[in-house]
Amino acid sequence: MLAARIICIAIGYLLGMFQTGYIYGKLHHVDIRQHGSGNAGATNTLRTLGWKAGLVTFLGDLGKAMLAMLIGWLLFREKYPDGVKLLEMYAGFGAVLGHNFPVYLRFKGGKGIACTAGFILAFYPPMAPLCLLLFIVVVATTKYVSLGSILVMACYFAELVAFGQLGHLDVKPQLLPETYVVGALFSLMGIWRHRENIKRLLSGTENKFSMGKSSKTEKK
Repeated sequence: MLAARIICIAIGYLLGMFQTGYIYGKLHHVDIRQHGSGNAGATNTLRTLGWKAGLVTFLGDLGKAMLAMLIGWLLFREKYPDGVKLLEMYAGFGAVLGHNFPVYLRFKGGKGIACTAGFILAFYPPMAPLCLLLFIVVVATTKYVSLGSILVMACYFAELVAFGQLGHLDVKPQLLPETYVVGALFSLMGIWRHRENIKRLLSGTENKFSMGKSSKTEKK
C-alpha cells in the first residue's frame, strides 16, 4: 500500500496548490500575499478583500481537501477496502501540504486551517462540531483567529485519538497507530505555521480580528 499512499499524497498536493485566495485576488488585481499578514489563506483574504472573498476562499480551500479524499477513495476503495480510510487521510494531508507550500508560488501559501477543516468533515464529521464551537467561542471572546485555529488543531487531534480508541473511525486496529501519526502531522503543521502568531500572542502584540478598516495597505 506504499505506492497508494504516495499517489494519494501527490493527488492531494496537486489539488492543494489551487490557491483560492491568491487566484481570487489576482482576478481582482490584488496579490493577497502583499497585503495584511502576507498569507494566502481565508482569514487574510477576508480581512483584505471582504466577506465574499473570505467565504469563497474558505469554501474553495475546504473543498479541495474533500475532493482529494474523494478521489483517493474512488481509486482505492476496491483494492484496499480495509485501508482506504487511511489513504483518504494521506490525500487530505497532501492537500494541506499543497496549500501551505505551493511550488509555483515559491512555497508561500496559507496555513492549512480551512483545508484541515475540509479533511475533518470528510474523514469523520462528528469531530467537527466541537472544533467549530471551540473556534467560535475563542474568537468571539478573544478576537484572536490565530488562537482559535491553534486550539482547534489540538482539539481535533484529541478527538481523533478518542474516537479511534472507541472504535468509531472505521480504521483497522492495526492501522490506528499510523492514523494517529498522520493525524498528529496535521496538528503539528497547523501549529507550526502559526509560530509567528504564537510569538505575538505571548508578547501581547498579536492583531485582533476586525472587519473594520481594510488591511490592503498594511503589511505585517
